Amino acid sequence: MEPVLQVALDFVNLKRALKVAEAAVAAGADWLEVGTPLIKSEGVESIRTLRKNFPHIPLVADLKIMDVGRIESEIAFKAGADMVCVMGVASDSTIEECVQAARNYGGKVVVDLMNVSSVSRRAKEIEEMGADFAEIHISIDDQMRGKDPVAFVREISDKVSIPLAVAGGINSETVAPLVEAGASILIVGGAICKAKDPGAATETIKKAIRDRIVIKTDLFKRVSESQVRSVLEKVSTANLSDAMHRGGELRGFLRIGPAKRMMGKILTVRTYPGDWAKPVEAIDKAEKNDVLLIDAGGVGPAVWGELATHSAVQKGLGGVVINGGIRDVEEVCRLNFPAYAKLITPSAGEPRGYGEIGVPLKIEGMNIFTGDWILGDQDGLVVIPGARVAEIVNRAMDVLERENRIREEIKEGGTLSSVMELLRWEKEHS
Repeated sequence: MEPVLQVALDFVNLKRALKVAEAAVAAGADWLEVGTPLIKSEGVESIRTLRKNFPHIPLVADLKIMDVGRIESEIAFKAGADMVCVMGVASDSTIEECVQAARNYGGKVVVDLMNVSSVSRRAKEIEEMGADFAEIHISIDDQMRGKDPVAFVREISDKVSIPLAVAGGINSETVAPLVEAGASILIVGGAICKAKDPGAATETIKKAIRDRIVIKTDLFKRVSESQVRSVLEKVSTANLSDAMHRGGELRGFLRIGPAKRMMGKILTVRTYPGDWAKPVEAIDKAEKNDVLLIDAGGVGPAVWGELATHSAVQKGLGGVVINGGIRDVEEVCRLNFPAYAKLITPSAGEPRGYGEIGVPLKIEGMNIFTGDWILGDQDGLVVIPGARVAEIVNRAMDVLERENRIREEIKEGGTLSSVMELLRWEKEHS
């Protein structure tokens, strides 16, 4: 079959979903998906409403059926869906019930192969059961860890004859390689639904599919650990805090240096109050773009000043965070070096050589290790655990993308409260 662009409307608000659907269909989207969050929050009425508004567009109800296949399929087909989605990890009997219901109502069945133990084996099994489409689906949580669907598509494209759908972080850079790998249905969610202009985004992705070309995008893609710096250049500490469930903030520090962001891998330093020997020695041990995080007990005298800053600039370090004192603030700013500290003082201590480099620290109740990452901006500081840095920066990018779309809806005449329908979603109070 010719490649199809399916737009996944993974909203919790039907009004927002309809706006994007209208723009996407006008720009050439082939199918619309009533996303799982939308069905869960708005009910089957969301299928009926989309059917009414788009009578000639094929509708996929992403129910993620796991049991009572006939009943749930019939609910969706009666509401106006053309296709229903059942999970590949469901029992064979559940999938067969969905297939039978589809035959009764003139519909079709998509089997989502997310989290099956063997994609190729299960794809062949569901084809034998009568499923119409097999879907390779990289979950959002796996996307945040950098998983890519292309390898899975290649694995099964020549093993089944039913068309392959693919979902999971698809954008204008990845649709063409997926088509080349054997995908027939390109399911795109965030790259359209979170775009500032969903219509323009749809047109771009359709062009990439039609012409089999890669069209570069700065957003809507996920990175591996080696690429986290490119994301940290875009996101804010607020985005990171949201991505970490309001966590990660290193509180109580003054921004000393220039109004530019600080980012980098952390090299930890523990020293005694006023002893600036280990902080200076750490400059020599640090790699380019590293950020020194110095624990001097949160008190003075200063363990950092102009000459240390000059050395750090020469080494190409990304910044310094001092749980203690700093001085020579004018010179630090003139050298354009990002710095944060607990206090400013003109008094320096002595280089006695006590302390350690590269050891675990505990500051403001937070455990910090060499190899963790840090971002500093005008809002403050956020520390990112090194073991989860790729996942967390990807989630921060997702936060940024969602806010970009909300911002555009506000510009179109809404307010934050009306766009998000806050009153509707407030927790009931007894």
